[in-house]
This record gives sequence, C-alpha cells and structure tokens, in this order.
Amino acid sequence: MSEKSRLIGLVLLVILYHGGPARACSPAAFVVAIDVGHSLRSPGAVSARGVPEFRFNRDLAAAAADVLAAGGFRRSFVINADGTAQSLRGRTDEAARRGADLLLSIHHDSVQPRYLSNWTLDGVTRPYSDHFRGFSLFVSAKNRQAERSRRFAELLGRSLTARGLTPTLHHAEPIAGEHRPLLDARLGLYRFDDLVVLKGAAMPAVLLEAGVILNRDEESLLAQGAYQQRIAAAILAAVQDYCDALPPG
Repeated sequence: MSEKSRLIGLVLLVILYHGGPARACSPAAFVVAIDVGHSLRSPGAVSARGVPEFRFNRDLAAAAADVLAAGGFRRSFVINADGTAQSLRGRTDEAARRGADLLLSIHHDSVQPRYLSNWTLDGVTRPYSDHFRGFSLFVSAKNRQAERSRRFAELLGRSLTARGLTPTLHHAEPIAGEHRPLLDARLGLYRFDDLVVLKGAAMPAVLLEAGVILNRDEESLLAQGAYQQRIAAAILAAVQDYCDALPPG
C-alpha cells in the first residue's frame, strides 16, 4: 500500500469514528443567553385574563433553557429569571460577561389601543383583542453582528412555522406605535433598530414575541406547558442549525 493510500485510509477511519468531519461549532461550547423580557417592577403587557407578560416570558425562557441543555447546549443561561433586572444595558453586559454567543430576548405581544374591547371574567372587566395572533421576530441593523442576527431570526422563524405556529403582521401596519419595517412576511421578521437589548448586544441578538396574550385563545395556548415546549423545541432546532452553519475559526 502506498503512503498516500495509507493516509487516505486513516482519514476515512477518523471520519467514520467521529461520525463526520470536525464541526466548527460545538454545542457544549456554544452559549445562548436567554433574556426574560420585562421585570417584576415593569411587567409589560397584561393578558386578556389579567396575567402579567413577565410571567409568560419567565416560563417560556425556563422551558427554552431546559430544552437547550437537554440538546447539548449546557452552558446556556437565563438572564433576569427572578425579575429584578432594572437595566436593559445590564442585560447585554451580562450576556457578554458570561461569554454568550447568541442572545434571545423572550417577550409576549400586545396590540394598539384601537383594537381593544372589554369582556368580563369572574366578575372582573378586562381588555382583550382577538384581532391578531401569532409570533413575531425583531432584529436591529445597529447590532454589531446584524447579519448573523438576521440569519438566526430567519432560522427561528422557519423552525416555528415548521411546528405549526404562524406569524402576525400587525406590527407593519402604518399606524402610531407600529409601522415597523417588515423584512420577511412569511417569518414575521421585522427590523427595530433602536431596541436597546438588540442594538446594544455585542453578540447576534433576536427578540421573540411568542404570541399575542391579549388574544383570548392564543393566551390559553401560551399558558400551556406543552405549547411552551413546542416553542422551546423550535428554539433548540434553530440554535442547532445556526451553530452547524458557523464557519471555522
């Protein structure tokens, strides 16, 4: 056997033993920071049944962290799990300090006041809106890694739609409080350049609005553990695809 043939054989044996060529990105080394949007003092939107957005954000972030760890991304961590974070800049600083390769900020959505109606549940009258439902994704062109931010957002949008979730397009409406540039209608992907948690991040960053909690039916879904697991599985699949596609070095 020639020396060249022997070397080729050794390379093939190594590839077969390890299951393929060496990966540029290892899940064990790749770090996802999962930001719980809002806080106890500033809980965000209030759902049709009176539940603060922060609680939805916290529960979904916890589910995502568990699923990522089970999928091999064991160094990933949650920011603001106890709801005491006060500064948006502090969140991005923590992500950088702890070596995050990717930042995902978890939120749940509302609508503009013109779409609100009232209903009474258990003797309490609350606002709701069944006009819109679905997820949306936001990236900032001012993020230092804007191209990679958009790449991950696109992967996440595809992963969510593959699992039966649909995007909402109401943030593109030309009305006060909305009018966000829509980058991809199929994926519910928008540009929102001045979101602090996106533009201030040193790593690629995406904000996920998981659904509209003012929509009564969607609120019920978003409160269910099984539905949270479905979204978390979509997040894991998107992170895996993003990690796999990273170039060496």
